[in-house]
Amino acid sequence: MNSLLLLLDTVISLYIWSLVIYVAASWLIAFNIVNPWQPTVRLILNGLERIHEPAMSRIRSVLPNLGGIDISPIILLLAVQFLRNLLFEYLG
Repeated sequence: MNSLLLLLDTVISLYIWSLVIYVAASWLIAFNIVNPWQPTVRLILNGLERIHEPAMSRIRSVLPNLGGIDISPIILLLAVQFLRNLLFEYLG
């Protein structure tokens, strides 16, 4: 059971880091530092978007309109951390 818990923790850690990379990449594109039309960048962004956009779109549908500020990645990060803590509290 301990090895399964460690595996789930590793998967959650990878998800969190990929979310941070996705947010950082979107900022780099918004400030014209990275060219989004480059094939490698487009491939990475499409992969990260397919992983994170389903959860963030559900969060965005519940949030009120805050203008140009998108706090859905922060809420997703907090939710994943909360689930990780629950996992260790009840299974650890």
